[in-house]
Amino acid sequence: MQYKFLPTLVALLLTTVCFSQPKGKLFIIGGGSRPDAMIARLIKESGIDKGGYGIVLPMSSATQDSSVYYANEKFIAQGFTLKGVFFTKPAQVNKQKTDSVRNAKLIYITGGDQVRFMGIVGGTPVEAAILEAYRNGATIAGTSAGAAVMSKIMITGNQLKHPDYESTFSSIEEKNLETSRGLGLLENVIVDQHFLARSRHNRLITAVIEFDNVMGVGIDESTAILVVGKDAEVIGDAQVIVLTNPTQSRRSVNGILGAKDLRMTVYLPGDHFALPK
Repeated sequence: MQYKFLPTLVALLLTTVCFSQPKGKLFIIGGGSRPDAMIARLIKESGIDKGGYGIVLPMSSATQDSSVYYANEKFIAQGFTLKGVFFTKPAQVNKQKTDSVRNAKLIYITGGDQVRFMGIVGGTPVEAAILEAYRNGATIAGTSAGAAVMSKIMITGNQLKHPDYESTFSSIEEKNLETSRGLGLLENVIVDQHFLARSRHNRLITAVIEFDNVMGVGIDESTAILVVGKDAEVIGDAQVIVLTNPTQSRRSVNGILGAKDLRMTVYLPGDHFALPK
């Protein structure tokens, strides 16, 4: 099957998600362990306990079979098994895989490398199916890299000025943070993961200074946010840090960034906060 008009379709679906409120939910996990209560809540929110099915998209991982196995462990312990949907390049996408994604009640995106995920899934019928499923009521969940891909502006994890990978940025510099296109399920929000465990404050501070009108949401390990409409609820064991730059302040001197009156809030499990409109 040829997908000649797919880029136009994906763009149309992105526009639809952005400008009309989807019926689905997002369950965004900051990585690390997944408490049993968190998975129970995800099962309940998705509705697979009442029927339908869930799938795992392991394209962030270089070892997709293992990724699906480990993703399923916590679900199997609670009596549910998610189906793995496998492909390693866009050419392997077919109607069966696309329909499996489109009709799922729960779509779970594993950890690994968010750039790898978008390189395999981006621009394919599977990406369009994820957006359609979300619009129609599915729950889209992801952990670690699977959390990063939720944003329209996606942090890749790389530094442009310091190419040797470090999980923690040692500075707040202009033109250093590398970003690329994510799925765009969240508009005007940039998600960062493993946030407190890996001290990722500097790169999220950089993001809210360099990008206008964005909210930076740093989710710690064993912690998630449940997004319903524009409401986000903190679930799990640790905190979620929200950073904003309400005055769009930005200065730079010799390549280092400054800003005045940034706002930071530390949310605890059970707290709710509003996402940008």
